[in-house]
Amino acid sequence: MPGVVRQTTATLSVLADRRPMTVVFVYGTLTDPARVSTVLDRYTLGPDAVCQGLQRVDGRYPTLAPGGSVSGRLLATPQLDRLDAYEGLDRGLYCRVSVPCSTAEPAVEVDPAFGVETAELYVGDPALLGLSDVVEWPGSGSLTQRVQTYLASHTVQIRLDSE
Repeated sequence: MPGVVRQTTATLSVLADRRPMTVVFVYGTLTDPARVSTVLDRYTLGPDAVCQGLQRVDGRYPTLAPGGSVSGRLLATPQLDRLDAYEGLDRGLYCRVSVPCSTAEPAVEVDPAFGVETAELYVGDPALLGLSDVVEWPGSGSLTQRVQTYLASHTVQIRLDSE
């Protein structure tokens, strides 16, 4: 049939490879290369990084809370949909937000994929992680709205960990 394009698995693979890379700050299970390889087919693990303005709190799974800082690393992938599924975005377990990222003049050479102005990060719902008595995001609305409200009024930034 003229004008019909048949998509094969190989075609879909090539199309998937053209998706842009997204840089994500990871601070829990996804800092482990073995774990990442079970979730993603295409990724680059980047340098160690620190998120200033948020701190790690451990509940059912690790999450972030206002204040402090948390160590992690950067990860670049075109498969953000797979990370969203792993983090349970569709179930409201985590939300994903963008945070300023400073990779200017690192002490070590960094892959150009990580020279970005913002990075994504995941924040877990304290109520669903058994942490509602420990973690409180100010404001009202959904978790995403409360986290974004906090980010808009506080300095939160990811920077490369040069130490």
